[in-house]
Amino acid sequence: MPVNLSAPDPADLHPVAGLRIGTAMAGIRKANRRDLVVFLPDEGAAVAGVFTKNRFCAAPVQLCREHLSGVTAGRGIRALVVNTGNANAGTGADGLARARRTCDALAGHLGVAAQQVLPFSTGVIMETLPVERIEAGLPAALADAAAPAPADGARWAEAAQGIMTTDTLPKAASTQVQIGGRTVTVTGISKGAGMIKPDMATMLGYMATDAVITQSALEHLVTEAADASFNRITIDGDTSTNDSFVLMATQAAGHAPITSLDSEDGRILRQAVIQMAQRLAQAIVRDGEGATKFITVRVEGGRTKAECRQAAYAIAHSPLVKTAFFASDPNLGRILAAVGYAGIDDLDQGLIDLFLDDVHVVREGGRHPDYREEHGQRVMKQSEITVRVDLHRGPTHATVWTCDLSHDYVSINADYRS
Repeated sequence: MPVNLSAPDPADLHPVAGLRIGTAMAGIRKANRRDLVVFLPDEGAAVAGVFTKNRFCAAPVQLCREHLSGVTAGRGIRALVVNTGNANAGTGADGLARARRTCDALAGHLGVAAQQVLPFSTGVIMETLPVERIEAGLPAALADAAAPAPADGARWAEAAQGIMTTDTLPKAASTQVQIGGRTVTVTGISKGAGMIKPDMATMLGYMATDAVITQSALEHLVTEAADASFNRITIDGDTSTNDSFVLMATQAAGHAPITSLDSEDGRILRQAVIQMAQRLAQAIVRDGEGATKFITVRVEGGRTKAECRQAAYAIAHSPLVKTAFFASDPNLGRILAAVGYAGIDDLDQGLIDLFLDDVHVVREGGRHPDYREEHGQRVMKQSEITVRVDLHRGPTHATVWTCDLSHDYVSINADYRS
């Protein structure tokens, strides 16, 4: 059961001018479900992405990097194609050939070069991609994209369903801001519920805006947004082979071009994109496999952001910490142990404070004299919890979002392929 998360209402999602979206049921792994999605940005759109640092990255990730590296003013990205049900990872040269075949097929329908298509896959690793089913499903997805677009964000909502794997709910977010006297839209979707510990991306995330922004500024923006959102979540500490986060800017809003994120317009767009990325990232954690609690881990008082992040992830990754949260058991020494093995070599344990929401649990490295276990248990029973650790060694901080680890997580992953 997702933690305080509901399916998106299409009425709350704004279409993005200059982008068409289509979905289809291609039967890639299961029948009678949306499992193929195409995004078709108009000519002249800027597209940028960040991807997994897993060295065993999937074939589509390899092709996306290759195709994005070849983007020029005269040959931009014209299509994204996403399949669920099969990750096309751990498939060697054959997997790469099948990913290329997917790009060739969509490019042929659109009359563009195969290098102008970005392919994405998610699902089971080390199984052959049924590319012939994708090829057969593309006409239906393109026909859906060509049909008159609804006034609301129904296409986005359908796309959010079309990229799901073990997700229990689709995930989408949308907002509008004013830039240069024009209304600018930012809308996105994400998927993921397990194998979540991104490194410069998430499982799959797609965001579009009609803002007018240069390619170089967009590339900076997608990296900043990922770092502030998808790089701050973990469910199980496993970095996927297929992590991808793509930001598209269709240039349709009509305001003066944004060339720097430090300009007034750039700051407005940056804030909107990051806020939407954080909503999408947190939705992944709220829908974590078997999750019953949404947990914010904030480590402050560090000398560097890196060491704060180290400590935060040590807490968020710990199976002992996560199972204690599932059981509502205030066995909070587990949190101190995680901070201690986080890798901060000169950490002074005598300075550390630990808070559980409003409860001061540890002061100067030892149990606070006023702390009682029933105070900790009161907080642990909540569906949303904040863990705050103060290292008292510097001015920086970092925040990570995670969930608990339940019996259902084991069951879901034990039965994933059945």
